[in-house]
Formats: sequence, structure tokens, C-alpha cells
Amino acid sequence: MNEIATDAPDVVLLHSNDIHSRLEQAARMAAYIEEIRRSHGADHVLTLDIGDHMDRMRVETEASDGLANIALLNAAGYDAATIGNNEGLTFTKEQLDEAYGVQAQFPLVCANFFLSETMQRPAWMVPSIVINKAGLRFGLIGVSAAFKEFYKLLGWEASDPLPEVAKQVQQLRANVDVLIIMSHLGLPLDRRMAQEIDGIDLILGGHTHHLLEEAEVIGSTHLCAAGKFGEYMGRVEIWFDAKTKRPRFKAICLPMEARAGLEQPEATAIIGSFKTEGERRLSRVVATLDAPLALAPDRESPLGNLLAAGLRRWTNAEIGIVNAGQLLRSLAAGEVTAGDLHALCPSPINPCRMKLTGKMIRMSLEEALLPEYIDKPIRGFGFRGLVLGTLAVDGLAIEYVPDNPDLGKIMSILVNGEPLQDDQMYVVGTIDMFTFGVGYEKIKNGLDIDYYLPEFIRGVLEHELQDQGAIADSHHTRWLAI
Repeated sequence: MNEIATDAPDVVLLHSNDIHSRLEQAARMAAYIEEIRRSHGADHVLTLDIGDHMDRMRVETEASDGLANIALLNAAGYDAATIGNNEGLTFTKEQLDEAYGVQAQFPLVCANFFLSETMQRPAWMVPSIVINKAGLRFGLIGVSAAFKEFYKLLGWEASDPLPEVAKQVQQLRANVDVLIIMSHLGLPLDRRMAQEIDGIDLILGGHTHHLLEEAEVIGSTHLCAAGKFGEYMGRVEIWFDAKTKRPRFKAICLPMEARAGLEQPEATAIIGSFKTEGERRLSRVVATLDAPLALAPDRESPLGNLLAAGLRRWTNAEIGIVNAGQLLRSLAAGEVTAGDLHALCPSPINPCRMKLTGKMIRMSLEEALLPEYIDKPIRGFGFRGLVLGTLAVDGLAIEYVPDNPDLGKIMSILVNGEPLQDDQMYVVGTIDMFTFGVGYEKIKNGLDIDYYLPEFIRGVLEHELQDQGAIADSHHTRWLAI
């Protein structure tokens, strides 16, 4: 390998973002990082992760509370990381204390997060840091998307990120050679940051899964990002001009698929170890079923009904509504383990409670009878299924004519035995995903929304599976074709 040429960069910056527990891709990145360190020297390589490395859809991550991901970042020798919403919103403060405060061998950099009780950062989180490489001082500032209402429920205060960036830039700029923002904010805010805040050399982005195969330049700021799921790793070659005191960048993204079979052996061993231990931990029996519980994403089914009823009870609502696509498979008779529940409901989605008008409910139920909604693919927003699916409900009795025109199929709707009134407000137990305007978009207009964190909907389902009365009721028809 002949990486070093006459015009070799002073430092090679390698960056990853939004891996979402595609652990084999992380192992390929680790092998590439080792190669670049061998060819350039460790003091000439800076390695950063921009958040959402963890995703609880993966057994290794779920069962280890994210420690599998920390072990992989440690093995790859990352110099620093920032926190993404998949870390911040799907793990408790105690779990994050263990991950970043005890296990991580790298600093966690985030300027816009504070503990609600003290309005201070935890000991393992710093707003910025200076790392020296090849005689150059790299100032790193981290920020993450501020889902304020959600973070508050978990004991965090997430402040507006751009004022925090401006504050840190003002403090750091005169004391560093290269100023880098590790931004889990998304491309629109990254562009705004570059336009509004002077003194930033480089923004490494994530969150919106955008791939910038070459740097986007706004003023004197270079924006870079490596897509999603570890499909690419970003590489920025950095030269520093001693006369002008300015850095020069050349940025590309390298496809990791081309490196199949080149995984770091240590990373591969880590994945295998956590998988074995994870399967053991998730073998815990949570319920025993006397008969199967069927699931159908395109029509009413007992398992969908059970989840809708669980959301209604969990949130103390009149009505339960959830898309059937949240569940991925039926349950067989016999023992049900925590691993079974994780496999059928891997999404880190939380219950919520809101008020909806009867008209909003009616319109959403009409949409739930249409193939373009049932078969609609959904990506992101916590959803880890394939398609939206129809609506599973509880507290409702619906009569409809399948052959009627679209949006005019429903003949009657009863709410706990009384006719649905279009102008009346109803308390509905549902899921946080709908509040982002995803899927059944009318539901985003709900009022008086309360979120339930850190509970996931698979926890709601586990609770229902332990109630024989709830299981029996799940077989009662809610949608009647006439």
C-alpha cells in the first residue's frame, strides 16, 4: 500500500454517522481505520463518530444496553463521538452513565445537553474538546437534535443547538488550528449553521442520513456527511498552510460494501460475544400462550388488537389506535421470550396519549382501509418495520362496506357503545411516531399530547401477554365488513 505521497495530508480525518447498529459495517470501518493508521501513523489520523451508532433493533445492542456499540468504538480507537437521538432517547440516564461514563475510552462531546436536576452536564460529557494531531490543534464541538419534550421526560434539558455552537466557537477559535462541528442536527440546520456562524472550518453531519460524496462549501465552511447504516465512511484529507494559518480539505466518502471480508478480527469477536450473551439474556420467558396469536398487517388480527388495547389501558384512554405494521410476525403457542418480543416489535417507539376529534378518527379509519396506506413503506422516526399497515383499534366497533368508494366505506363507528361524534374530542392512546406526521397524518393534529418514556410499545405488549382476559378479548371483532 502506498498511501503516503509527496503531498501527503497532515492529517486524515475518518468519520462515521448513523450506523444504527449495522455492526458488521462497523467492523469493516475498524479494519479500514487500522490500515490508515499503519500507512500514515496514528498521530496523523483523527477518527470521529457523529451519533446514532446504537440502534435497539439489533439483539447485541438491545441486550447489552448499547455496550456492544461502545466496545466496537473502543476497539476501532475512535478519538471522540457525539450523541444521537438513538442513544439519547432510547436509553436511560443510568444506561448512558455506564456506557459513556464507565465503558467508553473516548470523550463524548455535546454542547446542548444538560441534566434537568442540576442544569449541568454529566461528568462524561463535554461541550467541546481540543485534540492534538501531527502538531495541529483540532477543536471539536458536538451538538445533537433537541427533541425537547421527549428529553425532558428522561431527565434531560436539550437547548437550541446553534447558540451553543456560537458560544463554543467564540471560546475555541483563537486557540485551535482547525475547528470542527460534530453535528447530529441534519443537513438543513448544518447549512444554516455554516451561513450564520463564522469561524467554522468543517461540519461533520448526521441525523438526516444525507450522503455528501464531496464536501458542500458554504463560505469558508466545508460540510461533510457519510449517509446511513455504515454504507460509507467519510474521509477528509487535511493540509494546514503555515503561512496563511488556514486548513485545506479534500473530502470523499468510501463505500464499505467494497470491503466485504475485510472486517477487523477484534470487532468480529466482539460482535459474536455480545450476540451469544444477548441471546442468553433475551431468553427470559415473559408469557406462555395457550394458543397462537395471529398478526396480519393488512387486516384486523388478534395481536394487533392486543397492542391497541394495551396502549389504551397504558395511557388510560377511551380509544386505542396503532398501525399494525409495528408488529412483524405472529406469536406461536407456548413460551414467549423477551427475544421473541424484540424480534416482532424492534422499533424504539413510545406510547403517547392525545385528544382527537371524532372527525380526525373517522378520516384515519377510512384511510386504514386503503392499500396506499396499508402498503406504504415507512423509514425513520423510530419505525423499524417494513410497511405502515392498517389500523388496529380498541374501544371502537366499526362497520364498513369494502366495495364502497374510497373514503366512504365506513357506515358506523361506536365508541364504547356510543356513536362517534365528529365534533367531539376523544382521549386516544397511540404512539409517538404519529405525532411527527408519519403514516396516518391526521393523528399529528392531536391536542394535549402526553408522551410515555422510557417505555417502548413492546413493553406494553409484554404486559398484555400476561393478562389472559386481554388475550381473550383480542379475538373479538372490531372491524365488521357488511
